[in-house]
Amino acid sequence: MQPWSPPTSINPLVPVPHFQYGFSTSTSANTSLSLSIVNLSDKALGVHKISSRTAHPLVSPPSLNTPTRSLECHDLPPPILAWEAFYPKGSINPSAAIPGGFGFYLNGPKEFSDILRGSESSTGANEIVMSYRLMLQSDWEWVKGGKLPGVFGGVGDLAYGCSGGRKDNRESCFDVRLMWRSKGAGELYVYLPSTEQNRERLLAVPPLSHENPDYGFSVGRGAFSIPVGRWMSVAIRVKLNTVGYEDGEIELWIDGISVISVTKLTLRQSEKSRLKGMHFQTFFGGKLCNKPDWASPRDQRAWFADVTGVSVC
Repeated sequence: MQPWSPPTSINPLVPVPHFQYGFSTSTSANTSLSLSIVNLSDKALGVHKISSRTAHPLVSPPSLNTPTRSLECHDLPPPILAWEAFYPKGSINPSAAIPGGFGFYLNGPKEFSDILRGSESSTGANEIVMSYRLMLQSDWEWVKGGKLPGVFGGVGDLAYGCSGGRKDNRESCFDVRLMWRSKGAGELYVYLPSTEQNRERLLAVPPLSHENPDYGFSVGRGAFSIPVGRWMSVAIRVKLNTVGYEDGEIELWIDGISVISVTKLTLRQSEKSRLKGMHFQTFFGGKLCNKPDWASPRDQRAWFADVTGVSVC
């Protein structure tokens, strides 16, 4: 398969110069890209391990007065359909007394998931970009923080549940999600194999990074701001390291602009470790951030659409 090369403008959902194969639930993203278009549905996207106490209904999101504008004036019209997340008053996470948001994993359509998985003659994708668009309701209240979807991977079923203070088999999984903080400050919330090089590289990311007591890292807090009442494009690139070498990479684009980039990382310590797809999870607070002052102060909603993935190599 010949790699795709882009036009001169940058699409905020696929902000890389070339890729081998890609899919999207956005028909507008395919006006300048060679992507397979699929439905925004659980079946089409390989959704599994759904949090049993929450839902992600497919709805028509609120309309906007103007379309979202991104880098190079690349316009993407507002999505027609989106998954809706509901955060009831007092909700903190999907497992709390009052569950909120939603959570599941997705591998993408079959051709994409097959590329991730690899075969006897192929080790699977080494580098991917996963992206989506997000809109928070116009009068959103931030409180102290909450999680947004990202990328995950690892060795078999050990790839799942890589967050929330997990201590065992830390070398067999990785999880790279977004998090909002007070006043809309954004960051990456990262779980990687525990190595001193990973710690040093993650803590060096400006403007603020620190290690959390649950073994996760807050990376690049304040490197971007999350808007309310309009669509924002999120694209996360993850490149696996060569086993035995510290050459893995993580990069985040917001609306087509690279805001966080980390190199010289270890994401795996075994050839069996794979890129798996997206950890599509959102909620207020977290497993350890479960006090009332982290909870949603009232009923709130957010919408997620234009789920996209490309295999870079």
